[in-house]
Amino acid sequence: MGMSDVKAEVVAVFPNKVKIVVDDLENFRIAEESLRVGSYLKIADNENAVLVAIIENFQIQARDDGSQDYVIEAFPLGILRDQKFERGGDALAIPPKTVQPATIGDIRLIYGSSLPVKDRFCFSRLATNKEVEVPVDGNKFFNKHIAVVGSTGSGKSHTVAKIVQKAVGATGEYTLNNSHVIIFDIHSEYRAAFPEANFIDSASLILPYWMLNGEELEEFFLDTEANDHNQRNVFKDAVIQSRKAHFTGGEGDKNRIHLDTPLPFDIRDVLDHANFRNTEMVDSGEVYAASNKEKAGQPKLTQGSLYGRLTNFVNRLESKINDRRLDFFLGEKSKSISFEETLRSILGYSTGKQQNVTVIDLSGVPFEVLSITVSLISRLIFEHGYFYKRLRCAADPQEKINNDAPILLVYEEAHKYVPNSELSKFRASKMSIERIAKEGRKYGVTLLLASQRPSEISETIFSQCNNFIAMRLTNPVDQGYVRKLLPDSLGTLIDKMPAFKQGEALLVGESIALPSVVQIEVCAVAPASTDIPYWDLWQQQWKELAIDKIRDEWLRQ
Repeated sequence: MGMSDVKAEVVAVFPNKVKIVVDDLENFRIAEESLRVGSYLKIADNENAVLVAIIENFQIQARDDGSQDYVIEAFPLGILRDQKFERGGDALAIPPKTVQPATIGDIRLIYGSSLPVKDRFCFSRLATNKEVEVPVDGNKFFNKHIAVVGSTGSGKSHTVAKIVQKAVGATGEYTLNNSHVIIFDIHSEYRAAFPEANFIDSASLILPYWMLNGEELEEFFLDTEANDHNQRNVFKDAVIQSRKAHFTGGEGDKNRIHLDTPLPFDIRDVLDHANFRNTEMVDSGEVYAASNKEKAGQPKLTQGSLYGRLTNFVNRLESKINDRRLDFFLGEKSKSISFEETLRSILGYSTGKQQNVTVIDLSGVPFEVLSITVSLISRLIFEHGYFYKRLRCAADPQEKINNDAPILLVYEEAHKYVPNSELSKFRASKMSIERIAKEGRKYGVTLLLASQRPSEISETIFSQCNNFIAMRLTNPVDQGYVRKLLPDSLGTLIDKMPAFKQGEALLVGESIALPSVVQIEVCAVAPASTDIPYWDLWQQQWKELAIDKIRDEWLRQ
């Protein structure tokens, strides 16, 4: 019995479901494709249109004569017409004529027919059929923000590495293409995946503290939770005085200097000023009487208005200045590095060493300054894009491309520094990254957020993402959060997330022909995020630890 002898007919058509009855399921398939939940069907009408649907479930229905029919319910995806795929299934004439399993050729048309070859960017294959590549529109994928979410061990880091490797590897005739990717690496994973990258860690990172804006300065140097107006006013006055003292321009420009002006100042000037105000004695306007032989005629001094009230602030400043872990921010090099050198270093434009990828290893950065570090770098990149656009538009008012060297910022474990929290210690990084999420696309700066806890990420940032790679999620809160952000039309695809294998993901967004469950391709060089084989290691012979070397490394911080 061949497939032509199989009776398969559509018995019901709904907006989001097609019901089909088949009398012989074994022969209702083609050699290339085994039939199962997730397989594709094509349903033809009399007007040369073919509806493509994906099988969601099977049922067995018994007849009166004892034989069986098989009821298939399928979710309509779109129409194939003239070798082109169109989303939506409302163009099918009723009643449909024939039902058949889709061939590999049909499935490839779904994903490839609507995309010109030059626009295709591919890093995954169809999970139900590894022979079918699932390309995305490279422009729509990268010029809209991207979210990669999944529980620990689902393959997030490998997915991020694969996407970036594919992007920077598309060199064509060039030895170096024009891609620019900056990865905020919180667990020191990505150096292994990008051995040739511009690598910056806490030992080589140099960020001038004087580039911090007013809010960042206050978050870094002040106890913002205490809301102490005295320390805030003293700090502000001291910073402005120091900026003016180090300024070499004209008097008019000097008078316009304020807290946010990105000009150098010396933090030790600020400490000296705070110390002075904390111990200041002022003239009371009286003198000691002649009866006081030691001080007769001398002016009487009384404690200043802030005497002893800035002790905590002074101690906090001294502690930060003397903390060797903060040398990348407050050391001597951070005072002398120029604005241009800082930007070149971050963007991968260092003289004689241009690189597509910059990996910023944040694992050695103290957690209490992680938010500020990310905030400053993110803000510098955003403002670089803003001022670059201004330059291009000034040079050519008809310019259509705002930034011809666009940048992708990758935030690994994004919930660590842009959480859905109102705590003041996260305020700076949230403001910087939320601004990029809302406005960055106009200036050629986009985001890729990777997180195992999407429900803990700032809603403002996450809601701006247009492309989602949702991997295995086991936490019900995170599942519910992602479900709210994705289209209602995804049917049962979302329900599969908890059961995804490693590397499987739901790929959805403006860049893909239709939402699909895909298998991410294996990295050429994997990040250092492999799970530690506890059981294998525990069964080996006892290992001695070099405690003294660990101590030395610890104290070097």
